[in-house]
Amino acid sequence: MSVTVEWKGLAKSYGAHSALTHVNGTIAGNKIIGLLGRNGSGKTTLLALIKGLLRPTSGQLLINGQAPFENRALAREICFVRDSRMTYGSFKVREALKLASASWPNWDHGYALHLAERFSLPLEKKVQSLSLGMESSLNAIIGLASRAPLTLMDETYNGMDAPSRYLFYEELLEDYMRSPRMLVLSTHLIEEVGRLFEEVVLVDQGTIVLHETTEQLLMMTYVVIGTAPDVERFTDSLQVLHTQVLGNMKSAVVFGELSKEQERLADLYHLDIQPVPLQDIIVHLTSRKEVPSS
Repeated sequence: MSVTVEWKGLAKSYGAHSALTHVNGTIAGNKIIGLLGRNGSGKTTLLALIKGLLRPTSGQLLINGQAPFENRALAREICFVRDSRMTYGSFKVREALKLASASWPNWDHGYALHLAERFSLPLEKKVQSLSLGMESSLNAIIGLASRAPLTLMDETYNGMDAPSRYLFYEELLEDYMRSPRMLVLSTHLIEEVGRLFEEVVLVDQGTIVLHETTEQLLMMTYVVIGTAPDVERFTDSLQVLHTQVLGNMKSAVVFGELSKEQERLADLYHLDIQPVPLQDIIVHLTSRKEVPSS
């Protein structure tokens, strides 16, 4: 099952507070997508709307042409990994995995037990007694073993220690290669997991402000370094996201593809052009009052 998610003028409010406004766009196909943005930007609300846990205040959200709210058939094709302590708290881990198996038709119980062994998850311990790291591992296992055509992970692995997180990234990529599907990962750990993203959706102040392939986003952002007057001349008509000055030297992060003419000017002014890591791009974009259009 290939998934297409469409937003058409989507908005969600909680009383007087507007969590999402004027959300438009489409994500489609089997791919790993990074849902990025600052705390409070609206990412979790958007994921809850996709899962069908919330009704939109206005506009439409469609998954393969269907609205997910109160759609039981569609719910079985979507796994939204959240707080397992709330859902399975009084159950043992082994029982929680068995209960989870009834929620998704593509559930792979053998794979779930394999992951539990890899993460050293105590199967006979109650979920509510797990450490934060172990609970995060359980959340990750449910998300992967669900094999749901649309899997949503909201900061699922933040409680894990570094070795466990890297084990999760390894398993996620290997399982995605075995069973392609749409995986949407909301995270602040961009430096670690960004290499897995095929596309990036950036949410800022309650709306989607950017949707690009990761490759394109990296190509269209660069840093130029040189003497302050030369950098200022070079960037005079360009979209600059961030600048830094050290003595008579200056660096400027530029949003926009580097043209042949700009390459010539950089060479003429003896400027150094370097790539910008994905995490830095997201930080600079969300630190601006307005995100430049791509």
